Amino acid sequence: MISFAGKQKRKETKPGIPLASMPDIIFILLLFFMVSTVLKEIDVKVEYDLPEASTSEKFDNRRLNAWLFIGKDGKIQVNDMIVSLESVKEKFEIIRSRTSNVVVQMRVDKNVPMSLVETVQLELRKANCLRVNYISSQKNKDEK
Repeated sequence: MISFAGKQKRKETKPGIPLASMPDIIFILLLFFMVSTVLKEIDVKVEYDLPEASTSEKFDNRRLNAWLFIGKDGKIQVNDMIVSLESVKEKFEIIRSRTSNVVVQMRVDKNVPMSLVETVQLELRKANCLRVNYISSQKNKDEK
Protein backbone atom coordinates (compact mmCIF):
# COMPACT_ATOMS: atom_id res chain seq x y z
CA MET A 1 0.00 0.00 0.00
CA ILE A 2 1.01 3.54 -0.65
CA SER A 3 1.46 5.89 2.24
CA PHE A 4 0.42 9.51 1.90
CA ALA A 5 1.80 10.61 5.22
CA GLY A 6 5.15 11.94 3.89
CA LYS A 7 3.68 14.03 1.07
CA GLN A 8 3.62 17.83 1.47
CA LYS A 9 0.55 19.80 0.66
CA ARG A 10 0.74 22.30 -2.17
CA LYS A 11 0.15 25.92 -1.35
CA GLU A 12 -2.93 27.25 -2.98
CA THR A 13 -2.19 30.02 -5.49
CA LYS A 14 -4.66 32.80 -5.99
CA PRO A 15 -5.65 33.47 -9.57
CA GLY A 16 -3.76 36.52 -10.93
CA ILE A 17 -4.99 39.44 -12.98
CA PRO A 18 -5.23 38.51 -16.64
CA LEU A 19 -2.56 40.45 -18.52
CA ALA A 20 -3.66 39.65 -22.07
CA SER A 21 -5.56 42.93 -22.53
CA MET A 22 -2.97 45.11 -20.75
CA PRO A 23 -1.30 46.42 -23.99
CA ASP A 24 -4.73 47.45 -25.34
CA ILE A 25 -5.55 49.37 -22.17
CA ILE A 26 -2.15 51.11 -22.16
CA PHE A 27 -2.53 52.07 -25.82
CA ILE A 28 -6.01 53.51 -25.23
CA LEU A 29 -4.77 55.53 -22.23
CA LEU A 30 -1.78 56.81 -24.20
CA LEU A 31 -4.02 57.83 -27.09
CA PHE A 32 -6.45 59.56 -24.72
CA PHE A 33 -3.72 61.64 -23.07
CA MET A 34 -2.12 62.54 -26.40
CA VAL A 35 -5.43 63.81 -27.75
CA SER A 36 -6.54 65.65 -24.62
CA THR A 37 -3.24 67.36 -23.83
CA VAL A 38 -3.16 71.11 -24.37
CA LEU A 39 0.04 72.46 -25.88
CA LYS A 40 1.84 75.09 -23.86
CA GLU A 41 0.83 78.61 -24.68
CA ILE A 42 3.36 81.43 -24.42
CA ASP A 43 2.86 83.87 -21.57
CA VAL A 44 3.16 87.30 -23.20
CA LYS A 45 4.85 89.79 -20.87
CA VAL A 46 5.01 92.79 -23.20
CA GLU A 47 2.17 94.97 -24.42
CA TYR A 48 1.77 95.42 -28.15
CA ASP A 49 -0.77 96.61 -30.69
CA LEU A 50 -0.39 94.81 -34.02
CA PRO A 51 -0.35 96.71 -37.29
CA GLU A 52 -3.14 95.97 -39.73
CA ALA A 53 -2.70 94.29 -43.11
CA SER A 54 -5.10 93.93 -46.00
CA THR A 55 -3.75 90.51 -47.02
CA SER A 56 -2.38 87.80 -44.81
CA GLU A 57 -1.72 84.06 -44.72
CA LYS A 58 -2.08 81.63 -41.88
CA PHE A 59 0.99 79.71 -40.76
CA ASP A 60 0.15 76.80 -38.50
CA ASN A 61 3.17 74.65 -37.74
CA ARG A 62 3.57 75.04 -33.99
CA ARG A 63 6.50 72.68 -33.64
CA LEU A 64 8.90 74.88 -35.58
CA ASN A 65 7.88 78.23 -34.10
CA ALA A 66 9.92 80.55 -31.94
CA TRP A 67 8.12 83.67 -30.78
CA LEU A 68 9.61 87.15 -30.66
CA PHE A 69 7.58 90.05 -29.29
CA ILE A 70 8.56 93.72 -29.33
CA GLY A 71 6.34 95.76 -27.04
CA LYS A 72 5.19 99.36 -27.00
CA ASP A 73 8.01 100.34 -24.66
CA GLY A 74 10.67 98.58 -26.77
CA LYS A 75 10.96 95.52 -24.52
CA ILE A 76 11.89 92.34 -26.37
CA GLN A 77 10.51 88.95 -25.40
CA VAL A 78 11.80 85.67 -26.85
CA ASN A 79 9.32 82.87 -26.16
CA ASP A 80 8.70 83.30 -22.40
CA MET A 81 11.70 85.44 -21.44
CA ILE A 82 12.30 89.18 -21.55
CA VAL A 83 15.73 89.69 -23.12
CA SER A 84 17.96 92.60 -24.01
CA LEU A 85 18.74 93.50 -27.60
CA GLU A 86 22.29 92.24 -27.14
CA SER A 87 21.15 88.75 -26.07
CA VAL A 88 18.70 88.14 -28.95
CA LYS A 89 21.42 86.52 -31.07
CA GLU A 90 22.52 84.25 -28.22
CA LYS A 91 18.96 83.11 -27.44
CA PHE A 92 18.21 82.28 -31.06
CA GLU A 93 21.49 80.41 -31.47
CA ILE A 94 20.37 78.18 -28.59
CA ILE A 95 16.94 77.73 -30.21
CA ARG A 96 18.54 76.89 -33.57
CA SER A 97 20.78 74.30 -31.94
CA ARG A 98 17.62 72.48 -30.80
CA THR A 99 15.52 73.01 -33.94
CA SER A 100 17.50 73.70 -37.10
CA ASN A 101 14.62 74.86 -39.31
CA VAL A 102 12.93 77.15 -36.80
CA VAL A 103 10.52 79.86 -37.98
CA VAL A 104 10.59 83.10 -36.02
CA GLN A 105 7.12 84.56 -35.49
CA MET A 106 7.49 88.30 -34.86
CA ARG A 107 4.75 90.30 -33.17
CA VAL A 108 5.79 93.93 -33.17
CA ASP A 109 3.84 96.90 -31.88
CA LYS A 110 2.83 99.20 -34.71
CA ASN A 111 4.41 102.25 -33.02
CA VAL A 112 7.85 100.71 -32.44
CA PRO A 113 10.58 102.51 -34.42
CA MET A 114 11.63 100.64 -37.53
CA SER A 115 15.27 101.05 -36.51
CA LEU A 116 14.67 98.69 -33.55
CA VAL A 117 12.97 96.14 -35.81
CA GLU A 118 15.89 96.33 -38.27
CA THR A 119 18.40 95.84 -35.45
CA VAL A 120 16.49 92.75 -34.26
CA GLN A 121 16.43 91.47 -37.84
CA LEU A 122 20.23 91.85 -38.04
CA GLU A 123 20.61 89.90 -34.78
CA LEU A 124 18.41 87.15 -36.21
CA ARG A 125 20.57 87.02 -39.34
CA LYS A 126 23.71 86.72 -37.20
CA ALA A 127 22.05 83.76 -35.42
CA ASN A 128 21.24 82.29 -38.87
CA CYS A 129 17.47 82.51 -38.29
CA LEU A 130 16.44 83.46 -41.78
CA ARG A 131 12.81 82.29 -41.78
CA VAL A 132 10.81 85.13 -40.23
CA ASN A 133 7.05 85.76 -40.26
CA TYR A 134 5.64 89.14 -39.36
CA ILE A 135 2.28 88.86 -37.64
CA SER A 136 -0.40 91.50 -38.12
CA SER A 137 -4.09 91.79 -37.49
CA GLN A 138 -6.54 91.52 -40.36
CA LYS A 139 -7.79 94.89 -41.62
CA ASN A 140 -11.57 95.19 -41.73
CA LYS A 141 -12.98 95.21 -45.25
CA ASP A 142 -15.02 98.31 -44.41
CA GLU A 143 -11.87 100.33 -43.65
CA LYS A 144 -9.76 101.51 -46.57
